Amino acid sequence: MTARRAASWRRRSPAAFWRGRLSRWRTRRLLEAHLLVLLLLTAVASTALFLSCRQVERGADALASREAPAVQGLAATRLAALRADQEAHLLVERHLIGVAGSGETYRSQLSAADQGLSRIADRTDQDLGTVKGLLATYSNSLALGTSLYRDQPLMREQKLKEADSLLTRETVGLAPRLDALQRIQLRHAEATVSVGRWQRGGWWAAELALAAVALTLLSALFVLRDRCGRDWNPYLLAAFVLTALLAVVPLTATSSAEDDLDGAVGDLRLITAVSRQSGPGLADAQQRVTEKSEDVREKTADGVWTERVYRGAFVGSLLTVVLPALGLGLRLDHDYWRRR
Repeated sequence: MTARRAASWRRRSPAAFWRGRLSRWRTRRLLEAHLLVLLLLTAVASTALFLSCRQVERGADALASREAPAVQGLAATRLAALRADQEAHLLVERHLIGVAGSGETYRSQLSAADQGLSRIADRTDQDLGTVKGLLATYSNSLALGTSLYRDQPLMREQKLKEADSLLTRETVGLAPRLDALQRIQLRHAEATVSVGRWQRGGWWAAELALAAVALTLLSALFVLRDRCGRDWNPYLLAAFVLTALLAVVPLTATSSAEDDLDGAVGDLRLITAVSRQSGPGLADAQQRVTEKSEDVREKTADGVWTERVYRGAFVGSLLTVVLPALGLGLRLDHDYWRRR
């Protein structure tokens, strides 16, 4: 009974089924067909994997080097400008104008706002000329109100009102303009890390092609052992292991990187919301923006890992094309092509 079951299993096993499916093919034509299919599939898989990893790597680099610093810089500039106005009014209310060192806080805030705009000038394609001009005019009005006209209350009050108008006037004021620029930059950051339909399609194409490559490699190994009496081909075995790694490692790494980038964009949204505050809590808002900016830098630092994955996927993709060609090409050349 046991022998009958063993014989029945051999007749119905996957190996027997595949042997029957391939029985009408001559061995040479079968190996050549496997070689051709492997070359086509590995070319498709390599191209799709390369382009998908490249897109993720570029998105991570763009967010870390351009989009995130621009959002952070605009938020810091807006809060610094509002804080400068607040400190200037405190000087007037407390009658500290003219006291040595009393205006250092608002001057340092104006300097921070100016430096913030200068740092992000090369990290955004938006026109900052108008904003820079407004900031310069606003700084000048504050300086006149707290220094030149300190002994002329009416002129001082007029200059401070002028500074307030330049800062908060609806739509055209410095703060609304910075807010609008920041919202546009935030949308750019969200678009940079978003996974579109084409990118998802690229990953699906890569994974399906790699699965087909793995199955074709197993079939080629089976043919070599079943018909040619050969031991396991080291080139095909190495290609199979590499195919499995390429199907798992880049996808896992890029998925983790995309989670970090999504978290960074979430922090940028919070930074944008915090920077819209006004009133007595500006100092705390500045501190919170600084802390969240550090969190964003830590999350976008994974771009270095993404770049290594991209390079590894590129090299591995090339090897998945070369190794099967060597494994089957050398065997065909040794057993068939030289005997023509």
